[in-house]
Amino acid sequence: MIKLLSHLSYVAITSPDVEASVEFYKTQVGLTEVDRVDGAVYLRCWGDYYSYSLVVLPGDEATLATMAWRTSSAEALDKAVQQIEAAGVTGEWIDAHKIGRAYRFVGPYGHDMTLHWDVTRHRAEPAVASIYPDRPEKRSHVAGAPRQLDHVTVAASDVDGFAQWYRDVLGFRIMARTELDEAPISVFSVLTTNEKSHDLGVVLDGSSRAGRVNHYAFWVDTREELLIAADVLMERGTGMEYGPSIHGIGEQSFLYYREPSSMRIELNTGGYRNYVPDWEPQTWKPSLGSSNLYRNGAMPMSMTESFPAADGPSATEEGVPDEIKDALLNPYTQHG
Repeated sequence: MIKLLSHLSYVAITSPDVEASVEFYKTQVGLTEVDRVDGAVYLRCWGDYYSYSLVVLPGDEATLATMAWRTSSAEALDKAVQQIEAAGVTGEWIDAHKIGRAYRFVGPYGHDMTLHWDVTRHRAEPAVASIYPDRPEKRSHVAGAPRQLDHVTVAASDVDGFAQWYRDVLGFRIMARTELDEAPISVFSVLTTNEKSHDLGVVLDGSSRAGRVNHYAFWVDTREELLIAADVLMERGTGMEYGPSIHGIGEQSFLYYREPSSMRIELNTGGYRNYVPDWEPQTWKPSLGSSNLYRNGAMPMSMTESFPAADGPSATEEGVPDEIKDALLNPYTQHG
């Protein structure tokens, strides 16, 4: 099978207060607003090669409206659609803003996904054009502003089933998974369309609401920029939810925080690249430091929240033995 997907190109989210979210992205994160169309606001990082990488839409709650991947060719787009429909999922062809022909569908675990080949490449105005030919634009004036979009992590009722479907149908590589020390329950997996450790993650969702998202992430060039970004956000009243620290899986430096809608954002950098075409995914245990490389700090309970809010009991609330509940709430603590 030909390589179908190339990389994550944009995410679209909803916010109950679009203007508050957009202002946050512009003044505290360092994104640039590029378009407004029918209530949707399009933003980009200074290093994005295409017109936009984030779309903020009006909505009653914070959700993932869609996650979009660019295919490896026009032919790959048509092939991907054939694979999706052969797997029993039917979407629709749409005309997406500054992308044109695109295919949008809802995967088997309820997540909206858009595939496209055509793009509109960013052409900087003279005032913000970089002196370096390969850069699409000058660096942001906001200290620690991200260079580009990096990945999205969703929530699903069956972590391994989710990973296998996206591997078998769309050619994602499964790179690693986390299974609890206390029981053979898969709580996390990472997949990639390229050499990164992941551009798609999935966490266990014990709720009855399908299609939820845990976070999406931006990339900064260095750990120093990540620490500066944390400093800038803290001084402007945005607290850190988790980190800065280093993940075991992927070995990226990370920090998590929230934007006004409550949507979780990650900044990350570093990590390794994996070019092995027949890579066999490793199984981590929380005690090995899957999320916290140093094994010296528990993940805060707030990190188990996904968006939108669950409309039923989550796996951390009811119907789960106490030892598994504790592991789900603090799955990154070193176990003695």
